[in-house]
Amino acid sequence: MEYMKGPAVSSQGCVLCCECGVPIPPNPANMCVACLRTQVDISEGIPKQVSIHFCKQCERYLQPPGTWIQCALESRELLTLCLKKIKASLSKVRLIEAGFVWTEPHSKRLKVKLTIQKEVMNGAILQQVFVVEYVVHSQMCDACHRVEAKDFWKAVVQVRQKTLHKKTFYYLEQLILKHRAHQNTLRIKEIHDGLDFYYAQKQHAQKMVDFLQCTVPSRSKSSQRLISHDVHSNTYNYKSTFSVEIVPICKDNVVCLPPRLAQSLGNMSQICVCIRVTSAVHLIDPSTLQSESEAGRGRGALRAWGPPRRETRFLRTSFPVWGAALGFTAPAVSAQNGWLSYSVQISFSRQYQDFLEDLEEDEAIRKNVNIYKASTIPVESDTDDEGAPRISLAEMLEDLHIAEDATGGEGAAMMA
Repeated sequence: MEYMKGPAVSSQGCVLCCECGVPIPPNPANMCVACLRTQVDISEGIPKQVSIHFCKQCERYLQPPGTWIQCALESRELLTLCLKKIKASLSKVRLIEAGFVWTEPHSKRLKVKLTIQKEVMNGAILQQVFVVEYVVHSQMCDACHRVEAKDFWKAVVQVRQKTLHKKTFYYLEQLILKHRAHQNTLRIKEIHDGLDFYYAQKQHAQKMVDFLQCTVPSRSKSSQRLISHDVHSNTYNYKSTFSVEIVPICKDNVVCLPPRLAQSLGNMSQICVCIRVTSAVHLIDPSTLQSESEAGRGRGALRAWGPPRRETRFLRTSFPVWGAALGFTAPAVSAQNGWLSYSVQISFSRQYQDFLEDLEEDEAIRKNVNIYKASTIPVESDTDDEGAPRISLAEMLEDLHIAEDATGGEGAAMMA
């Protein structure tokens, strides 16, 4: 008799399902998966439809009890928020996987597919996949309620420039729009000699003041006023006011420097011309072409002799040179302040046209401003009229349509 030598092969036996009689591998419940699911629903107690609140004004979702958070569609933050809505019901099961199911962005519906496991009859582990639908309801947050009321603010930034022209404000407006410095502003109000920016938090106002001091030559001061006081909780409610005064100088202004400031700027002449205003005042001596920039040593002492581009034509008759020149007439200059005030009214349309001309002529100012191509006006070629100041096509962005901004209606400017 011969014996077969070889490893013994073990085979798993099958049992019949106690409900339908189908052969299945043995399990603690002695049921097939289909029959087990008919007997036990492990998703019971987990809501299949949940409400979630969304503020259309600021595009934030409500995280109970009172926190509003910014979440993009199908982001990890939004998925975390959705799972927190059903966190209590998920405590009895094991969450294996969660993910979004695509829905139309405007359907007001969010769908999350969940995979869970739970131990059922006699220790059997059952896994189930199902979808929870979140219905998005519109609800205005408290901050947007205050914005719509238009009378609630805790801080105001008062920006002033004591000058007849507004070209500096046109430049400042472009900087604010480019860097989105107005996104936390409740309201922007135009008043004489400047603008008022209203904020719901003092920190936002302080951030705006820091932005202004970094972009235009200015000086600031702050104050606060007590509105209410709770003696029980020892809390105070203040309204803060920040006053920002921009140096009253713009491009093409003739400036008379104090003697000490002129000496600190390399002994340049006291009579000079402003060639550019950015974060500093750039000056040039017309007689020696010496150029200097003043960034803070004499912001309170700088004054202009007159509005820009209001020169008088003079006829030069000195021998041997004959010709015409432009200049300012300086009649009586104050001995105390060293500056002269003119009562010349300049229209806003002329000021804005002067500002556009400055953008074409000065590349240093132009690089801080977003310039867009007009879709209705043909743009001339860069090779036409060489030598004439113009903005190249490479510097222009695609056309931008602003539906509504923080300053008012469609396409409204900060300065009327």
